Parts: sequence; C-alpha cells; structure tokens
Amino acid sequence: MSRDWKTLSGGERQRAHIARALAQQPWCILLDEPTNHLDIRHQLDLVDLLASTDQTILVALHDLSLGARHCDRLVLMSGTLIADGPPDGVRTPERLRSVFGVEAHIATDPLGNLTVAYARVGEAGNSLPHRA
Repeated sequence: MSRDWKTLSGGERQRAHIARALAQQPWCILLDEPTNHLDIRHQLDLVDLLASTDQTILVALHDLSLGARHCDRLVLMSGTLIADGPPDGVRTPERLRSVFGVEAHIATDPLGNLTVAYARVGEAGNSLPHRA
C-alpha cells in the first residue's frame, strides 16, 4: 500500500524512519527516543527488532523499564556521565534517587520483564522500601 507522507501518524513516520535506517545496514545506529509516538505493542516490537540485528544500536530512552528489555550496557547521564556499565550495576535505587529524586523499586514482573516503579522522594503514601 502506498500512502502520502502527510497522511502518516507520528508513530508511522517514526517507524518508517527507523526502517529506512535499518535497511541501509550501517554498522551503528544512534536513536533518540525511538519509541516516541508509538503505542505499547509497537514499542515492544521496535525494541525487540533492534535487539535482533547485528548492528550496534545506541538508544536514548527515558522509559526505565523498556530500556532494560535488551540492554547489555547502560549509560546514565544527567548533564554529565553518572555511570556506565551493565544495567544491574548502573540502574540502582540509590542512583535513581540521586539523579532523578525518586524512590525506585526494581523487580522482575510475573512475565519475566524488569520493571521499575518509582515515586517522588518523601511523597506521602508512596515511599518504597530500599533494595539492599
């Protein structure tokens, strides 16, 4: 099916840009918030697709759970480099508290996915226990 670019939604445009980048088969692709404008299913599809390629993919994401899906290295930044390494060593409740000012609980959900639940530090009724 052929459609005019102007008729595509933001998510469809995003997926078309990424498909074009993958089709060119570069050794490295840099993506800034590639899941922006995508519904949940398409976010999961995209992250799984990127992980299935032989290319080096560098992705900037703000979704702490989605970013953990296939990540073998994580860089945490807040103006400057805060931490760099394996996800479990970088994404800790203590770091998330110091960088983002949130209490975080990191766990594996019943489906086997890593999840990050968070609340503002000191927010009444939402304080989460610290993970050891």
